[in-house]
Amino acid sequence: MLQPKLIHSDCLSAEQFAAQFHALSEPLRLQVLEVLRAQELCVCELGEKLGVAQSKLSFHLKTLKEAGLVRTRQEKRWVYYSVNLPGLVVVEQYLADYRRFSPLLPARSCEDSPK
Repeated sequence: MLQPKLIHSDCLSAEQFAAQFHALSEPLRLQVLEVLRAQELCVCELGEKLGVAQSKLSFHLKTLKEAGLVRTRQEKRWVYYSVNLPGLVVVEQYLADYRRFSPLLPARSCEDSPK
């Protein structure tokens, strides 16, 4: 069986990074993260702030949680959501490594390619 390739200091697989970028590619999920930056909220409070039905929001919260970008805390019958800062730091570090370790190569035309 083929092992998933680990990237960025052997902490996450390419599939896990892809899940994080997928989670960040949806505008509503970005809005959720923006609201959760300020405070921890339950799904009903998030729905009120964003004007979105709880059922739709739950789907997006699940995606963010599975990507490691949001964490949950249960109190009695309520589940509270907050930003998972360590998950965002991993994404930030992954992108920063491109800036630090990738050489800036001049652009070349297709005509310069070896045939």
